[in-house]
Amino acid sequence: MRAATISIDVRAGEVDGNLTAALIGLRAAADERAALVVLPEMWPTSFTSEADNEELRVSRAAVDAVSAECDRLGVTVVGSAYGPRSGARDLPSNRAHVLASGALAAFHDKVHLFTPTAEHLAFRAGSDPPPVVEVGPGEERVRLAPMVCYDLRFPDVSRIAFREGAELLTVSAQWPKARGPHWRALLAGRAAELCGFVIGCNRAGRDVVGRRRMELQFDHGMSGTYAPDGRRLDPSRTAELDPGGAGRAPTALAVFELDLEEVQEIRRAVPVHADEQVSAVAAWWGAQERGENESRG
Repeated sequence: MRAATISIDVRAGEVDGNLTAALIGLRAAADERAALVVLPEMWPTSFTSEADNEELRVSRAAVDAVSAECDRLGVTVVGSAYGPRSGARDLPSNRAHVLASGALAAFHDKVHLFTPTAEHLAFRAGSDPPPVVEVGPGEERVRLAPMVCYDLRFPDVSRIAFREGAELLTVSAQWPKARGPHWRALLAGRAAELCGFVIGCNRAGRDVVGRRRMELQFDHGMSGTYAPDGRRLDPSRTAELDPGGAGRAPTALAVFELDLEEVQEIRRAVPVHADEQVSAVAAWWGAQERGENESRG
């Protein structure tokens, strides 16, 4: 399978520009015969101080526009954007979306919210594990599970997806350059744990993020794909798709070749799924929770 990351300088309040960059990247990836394209976290809007109904509407419209284009081009697209409110007064979620054949094939709401940027004050946390959905053309279909940024630090988020047979994790992110070593180590670790592929797509540029107005530098070079043995794959093609300008960094394309047979080979050689002692680990977690409840009470 051929997959691509599209690293965009996602600008708050510039939905039209973000959408244009996403569509340029999507078409370039399709020209390279990519079957799967991964976009950054919150690619339509980035993080804003407060999501009113109009902002949610334009975010949905941008996602719908990309969904229609991925249907026309015959590719699957994964990214994240505002999810809906569950009630009029509720906060929206940070929702990973898997778009295939012009429809929402699966979604996952980010579970762990990044408190240093006060994300917990702007979003509702998810409570379900990432779903596993089969996507891709013909014999290249792959069982994929989507994740969002900070959840990468918490291995339990991806563990159920592993047990459900996921062969590929995608991670849409706005991960700062200063913590790039963490990012690369965690992507490689999740790949080795999964005995599968992990694709991380990071945003580009510099921005002031969150209610606490943290100025962060990002690096599109952090986007990458990791093989089932944990090694980082070299891209078969990279390109800057537009010159950026007006304070916006260029949109960057990276294309990767995924040999899905590698997943089955390593799982036959290292039967982690069969050997995992799920009941023992569950008992440890249960004992810890009981201890914490007793200490509180």
